[in-house]
Amino acid sequence: MTADDFRKIALSFPEAVESAHMHHPDFRVGGKIFATLGCPDKDSAMVKLTPGEQREFVRSNPRVFKPVKGAWGRQGSTNVYLPTAKIDIVREALTAAWRNTAPNRLSGNR
Repeated sequence: MTADDFRKIALSFPEAVESAHMHHPDFRVGGKIFATLGCPDKDSAMVKLTPGEQREFVRSNPRVFKPVKGAWGRQGSTNVYLPTAKIDIVREALTAAWRNTAPNRLSGNR
């Protein structure tokens, strides 16, 4: 998977927009970040999952997903290693991140 693949998927969600945070592209819905690119390096991305979702993605795909270091990681922020990632599993993780972040009127999830 490439950064462009990640970007296309992230921007495919309703009202998703690309912005920037700390010199990295990020993807927002309702003004809140649900994913970033290029952090901690050019081969990585981040998705905002719940801690339970994070555990499942890391358990089932340890070569792709790992918790972000520190408190953000304990709260569910999860790194995605793009070179080993398959589009379908990253789409699933981005869907979860978008749903976790989107306003109720969009996600119907909260």
